[in-house]
Amino acid sequence: MWPLTRIIGLISVAPLYGNVSVPARVKIALGIMLALIVSPLVTVPVAIDPMSLAGILILIQQLVIGLAMGFAMRIAFAGIEMAGEISGMTMGFGFASFFDPQTRARSSAISQFLALIMLMVYLTTNLHLVVLSTLVQSFDLLPISSNFIAPGGLLEVVKWGGRIFSAGVQLSLPIVAALLITNIALGVLTRAAPQLNIFGIGFPLTIGAGFIMIGVALPYLANPISLLIQDGVEAMGRITVALTPLN
Repeated sequence: MWPLTRIIGLISVAPLYGNVSVPARVKIALGIMLALIVSPLVTVPVAIDPMSLAGILILIQQLVIGLAMGFAMRIAFAGIEMAGEISGMTMGFGFASFFDPQTRARSSAISQFLALIMLMVYLTTNLHLVVLSTLVQSFDLLPISSNFIAPGGLLEVVKWGGRIFSAGVQLSLPIVAALLITNIALGVLTRAAPQLNIFGIGFPLTIGAGFIMIGVALPYLANPISLLIQDGVEAMGRITVALTPLN
């Protein structure tokens, strides 16, 4: 039951596994299957009754560990979504928003487009299997015990959360720079010919320039996206180590 709780915590939050379009029965079945494979190799405190207060505290602790590891990988995906939001707002395409089933909120079309590309890279490079491998290795780095987890692990999650903004700015920087040059050119053109309707020609030009830059940047996005996902996997390991009790 304790290994299953940690596994279910990660599956409920991690990208692909925790998507709301995946039925809950499939998530539970995957968690049970992994728990049956991992449980014989996991050492548990046999002297503690799972239904006692100490057993319930261990259960909550394993859930927190799984959620923290899954949330670390979710942050990596939020970085590319942030890049899409910045690009969409800069090119004036922010009004094209759709319902995102992953976050259950509104997100721009550019953001969802880049998120789908990241999901394809995530699957084609087999990093979704690396996530499960890191989860299994966490039982060796952070065994199941009655000791309270160290608060440094939660602090590591907060620090890793800043990666959302840095990755979003870095990935959207080429598009934002091209649109900045386009807006400067439009400003100079409007100053030279005040009779031009800047609102009539400005929006089509900025949106067109944004799509052109996205098309130019797409072939080069696979490597930084792959590195971002690998950073997420490494963050899962750092969080696991930081959660290890001092005693």
